[in-house]
Amino acid sequence: MLIRFSAIVGAALMLAACQGAQTEEFQPAAAPMPMPHLTAPVTEGPLEQREPDTCHAADYVSALGQPAAVIPTLGITRPVNIVEWRGIEPQEYNPQRVVFRLDASGNIFNIDCG
Repeated sequence: MLIRFSAIVGAALMLAACQGAQTEEFQPAAAPMPMPHLTAPVTEGPLEQREPDTCHAADYVSALGQPAAVIPTLGITRPVNIVEWRGIEPQEYNPQRVVFRLDASGNIFNIDCG
């Protein structure tokens, strides 16, 4: 039993000695912190190619902050998609479709094309 205990203590001391032998010049460099994406997306791939306001979303800016019930009264003749808070959105891009995004309260917080 004493031999087993002394073997464990000896191994622990050897590991501790190895840890103390490292100097700062041998320390691996810390990974860089991820930076938030603050620039516009690259427009080279087909998923990122968007035409600017082809659905005339800017015409409906007055609806921002209003409840979703106001959308049918806007007289929109184009395709419309209403995306509820954390809702599922179609993945096919239609530049003529007006997309209304709702917040947790059911109010319009963003309007764009897609």
